[in-house]
Amino acid sequence: MELADDSPAASPAASPAASPANSPDASPAVSTDATQKPSEKEDFKLSLITWNVDGLDFENLPERSIGLVKYLNLYKPDVVFLQELIDPYVHFLKKRLVSYLMIEGAEEGYFTGMLLKKSRVTLVESEIVPYRTTKMMRNLLVAQVIVDGQKLCLMTSHLESGKANSKERMNQLHVVKWRFKRAPDDVTVVFGGDTNLRDAEVPKVGLPATVCDVWEQLGKQEHCRYTWDTTINTNKKASFPVRFRFDRIYLRPAIKRGVPRLAPDHMALVGLEKLDCGRYTSDHWGIYCTFSAE
Repeated sequence: MELADDSPAASPAASPAASPANSPDASPAVSTDATQKPSEKEDFKLSLITWNVDGLDFENLPERSIGLVKYLNLYKPDVVFLQELIDPYVHFLKKRLVSYLMIEGAEEGYFTGMLLKKSRVTLVESEIVPYRTTKMMRNLLVAQVIVDGQKLCLMTSHLESGKANSKERMNQLHVVKWRFKRAPDDVTVVFGGDTNLRDAEVPKVGLPATVCDVWEQLGKQEHCRYTWDTTINTNKKASFPVRFRFDRIYLRPAIKRGVPRLAPDHMALVGLEKLDCGRYTSDHWGIYCTFSAE
């Protein structure tokens, strides 16, 4: 299976020529300040998108993959976390997004990946941390990077899916929790991905007090709550309405004195516009988030 470059174009709403503030996908909270390039700000700033791209759904996959590229060209995030990639999707992204370094969470099946903007993010090392009891080929992809002289640990994962797999999902969250706790004090840790978490599961695991849920930190804005929403997103043709906050971002700022302390300052959902093929880029909305030094 190949994703051809001459596939029908995505919706003009995702055109790179547009600006995030003017895009139909942008929330009312988007502002010029929130989407400024890091070089235009006096303080350290980081932008990130996390998105389950549903590469296992082959229907309109070429058009949908072009839609993803257009959104990434529009928002130009420093870091991209992706879930449910497949090999042809990865090859397509590498060809179209040459300004990014791709890190893959596996070599076969479906897996996670990271895109790091070469002009800002320097990769130090990466590793794949296995979930030893997963039945769904899940793992934790970790990258140690440097951005503008600051040390960051970036993590993405696609936690076990389904209501029946709550125990395994919480076991996997324990692995993420351990990685947060063991990170050095001078390192900022950012985790993002399709967690499949239900709200009641998180307190059972108990994330460290130094870790914040970015959506909660920004005031639990309702327009950013549901990232998997069959009341709007028709890609899965669900027979009944379901809304979940499956996709999440967690942050542990560096806690060493003298190191810039990052805090989230903006979040918006992306991918809300249908493509010309009549479907959305994914069955999940993506999350666009920016962080600034306090």
